[in-house]
Amino acid sequence: MPIRFDPADAHWRVDPLPGFSPDQKDWLTRGGSLTAHLRALGAVVVRVTREAVALPWDDEHRALGVAPRAPVWVREVVLSVDGVPFVAAHSIAPVAASTGVWQAMRRLRTRPLAELLYSDSSVARSPLVSRRLTARHPLFRLAAREIDEHKEHCPHALVARRSVFERYGAPLMVTECMLPALWAHLAARSGVPVAQRRLIPREHGRSLEHTAARSHQGGAHATHTPRDADRHITNETSAVSKR
Repeated sequence: MPIRFDPADAHWRVDPLPGFSPDQKDWLTRGGSLTAHLRALGAVVVRVTREAVALPWDDEHRALGVAPRAPVWVREVVLSVDGVPFVAAHSIAPVAASTGVWQAMRRLRTRPLAELLYSDSSVARSPLVSRRLTARHPLFRLAAREIDEHKEHCPHALVARRSVFERYGAPLMVTECMLPALWAHLAARSGVPVAQRRLIPREHGRSLEHTAARSHQGGAHATHTPRDADRHITNETSAVSKR
């Protein structure tokens, strides 16, 4: 059964814009956990900047299949690598889902959301979509605040990606804005100016439906109940926290 929730619209595209740099195209289309990819660059720390009930943004409610003024649970975090903010993330789920299917989202605190999304075979993921953000978009303003606090120059546009995760018919959408420090770090590691680099095809450099192939097949996974899966998530996250 295909995922019902689609984050694409006139601005959010499955194929990154042609003007994006090779690094941007790579990171905007990488499947799997963004937190795990960042850990390959250094020590990752999650800082929660906001958790609250709010209204979805103009470009969010349709992707979730909810009314424009339907309340959602919002979790906003900053992912830093070796003390430098690299990503500002904004995640939402319908309020009812945040106290039901996605209730573990409210108990994460400073643990990454990836602990929920990649430890449960009942979770499916839509294709990744991306866009360029300007000052008119609320996520740009959240990201710009982090850039200003670290005395960095804020460009007139940033790049972001998003996808919808679905569990037992309930959506959770994650939008991630990459900050300039990430691109500077990647350029410094390579020693080659971004403009001179060629895009090297990589297996993970494309949209990923995550566990959709497993979660929507018949067999053992199809017999799981939400309560069984919640128990699975609790066990997984406890194991991770003890490592």
